[in-house]
Amino acid sequence: MFDVLVYLYETYYRPDACPDPEALVKKLSAVGFEDDEISKALGWLTDLDKTTSDYLDRFPEQAAFSFGGMRFYARQELEVLGTAAVGFIQFLESAKLLDAIQREIVIERALAASDRRLSLDKLKVIVLMVLWSQGKEPDGLMFDELFWDNENTNARLLH
Repeated sequence: MFDVLVYLYETYYRPDACPDPEALVKKLSAVGFEDDEISKALGWLTDLDKTTSDYLDRFPEQAAFSFGGMRFYARQELEVLGTAAVGFIQFLESAKLLDAIQREIVIERALAASDRRLSLDKLKVIVLMVLWSQGKEPDGLMFDELFWDNENTNARLLH
């Protein structure tokens, strides 16, 4: 699923630049993705759109400016995310690269993507897709954090 999401991000600069769902499935199939992975990725994106709409409808007053406060994580969230991912989310929020609603969407979509520990790299793809789905470009600091391999001095490719 994550390879399909990365491909969509790299290929289409905005979600509305994607072809209609039927044509997109054919294109992804022609590129070599398995039907099961395509279905999971497109279903995940559809749910991302619904989740974003739900959060913005429920918390419209926080949409404009929603920094601040403390987020406590439930045990299930900590088990799936792990401390590195929670720390990364907190870093993005403290640097004002994610607001509270985006944070909640990232957490919800991370939990939907995995029922066991999610790698930090996969969480970074989720953050990227949340921003992409909202038509937002990661700024330079976030881009470096999302794509730079701290273990290696070379820039990391998405896939």
